Amino acid sequence: MPKNKGKGGKNIKRGKKEAEDDKREIIFKEDGQEYALVLRMCGNGRCEAKCIDGVTRMCHIRGKMHKKVWISAGDIILVGLRMDMDNDTKADVIHKYTLDEARFLKGCGEIPRDVRLSEGIAGGFDDDSDHEGGGVANDYFEFGDDEIDRL
Repeated sequence: MPKNKGKGGKNIKRGKKEAEDDKREIIFKEDGQEYALVLRMCGNGRCEAKCIDGVTRMCHIRGKMHKKVWISAGDIILVGLRMDMDNDTKADVIHKYTLDEARFLKGCGEIPRDVRLSEGIAGGFDDDSDHEGGGVANDYFEFGDDEIDRL
């Protein structure tokens, strides 16, 4: 049997981290791109996201980000819009913003003030006009003291 001369198995290779920059350059949107809020993950490298322009799009996570950058519901992402044959319901995920970067974009006015940034819970838009036309309902519950005692 040949002797193994490597550094280890797949767990060692998986554990390699690329150089994480604490202060990386913020990428602003360009023509054909839009900021979006992830509503839910659909699996198979896809997610449903509500863009700042008000359109809900099915987004495809590109291969460079797949299994390297973890996207979850409530994250702010940059999507590239598809301009082919009047298809306005699909987009491609280009970049995921960290919470600090999303706060910076909100402070600069790139993201509207009514967008709730995620802090472990899927955020959303604060205005209630989106909920009338089949939008995403608010999943937050409020309990009174007497209801908590009964639980």
